[in-house]
Amino acid sequence: MGGTPSAIARDAVAEGGAFITLGTMGGPVADGKRSQPANLLVAGSDLYIVDAGDGTVQQLAKAGFQLPQVRAVFLSHLHVDHTGGLSAILGLRNQTKVAVPLVVYGPPGTRELVAGIVASMRPAALAGYGIPGQPWDDPAAMVEVVEMGDGFTRTIGTMNVRAVQNTHYDFVPGSAEDRAFKSLSLRFDLPDRSILYTGDTGPSPAVEKLARGVDLLVSEMIDIDATLATVARNSPNMPEKAKADLVQHLTTHHLTPKDVGLLARRAGAKALVVTHFAGGTAGPERLSAIVDLVRKTYSGPVTLAKDLDRF
Repeated sequence: MGGTPSAIARDAVAEGGAFITLGTMGGPVADGKRSQPANLLVAGSDLYIVDAGDGTVQQLAKAGFQLPQVRAVFLSHLHVDHTGGLSAILGLRNQTKVAVPLVVYGPPGTRELVAGIVASMRPAALAGYGIPGQPWDDPAAMVEVVEMGDGFTRTIGTMNVRAVQNTHYDFVPGSAEDRAFKSLSLRFDLPDRSILYTGDTGPSPAVEKLARGVDLLVSEMIDIDATLATVARNSPNMPEKAKADLVQHLTTHHLTPKDVGLLARRAGAKALVVTHFAGGTAGPERLSAIVDLVRKTYSGPVTLAKDLDRF
């Protein structure tokens, strides 16, 4: 881990794979120290964005990679802190005339999300560079969408990808809401290693099962007290009902340090990386204490990721 961005890029390709935490803040409140949730999976010469929060393109450049190199984007769920950077990814590829369409994999609703982004791109695409008679590239032709559900599996490039529905949402199984809205955890089995990305989730037996024996478990984590304090500063006049709903969401749809350790232990994960750290503005002493809490339930290697860390 570590090194200059260009060295990280070269080494990742040379070694056949890497997982780079482009943005490690737990959204949706912006933070001056950590970028919004986004990751880069390097599989040989293929690049994949895994969640695309605001600032993804800038973080990709900081990591030493170019946007045209990205083969596909995976979205774990459709909260804006995980999708806000997708518009820039698609728009800038269109503006710079990247010839190969980008594939966006995501849960139900991804097709609608992408269609809205494409519609917003059309005025700029038609105007082009302001040269009369200049042909334009239809943004819709430059992106493909594959919606994933619980149990999704597919071979993509040199890796096998599997997805399971997690517990970031509380919709009744089989209900209309459950069919329409899903939050997914993703496992990437590469030729030489396996990586499980939880996305946003609460405790989930399905995620534990999918993560069984994984080489690298990349998990979200929440510091409840720090997160609620950040929300209070950002939205001091939030209505009481909205505040109650938020507290329920934060306390049941995310993983505490103890939960993360239990997930890693039960899955038999060989190493644990914590990202999407809700409460990420905490000082060094608090962060160290949180890692100690994880280690009470998991004895393997634990890293609290920073932006641009490479694993």
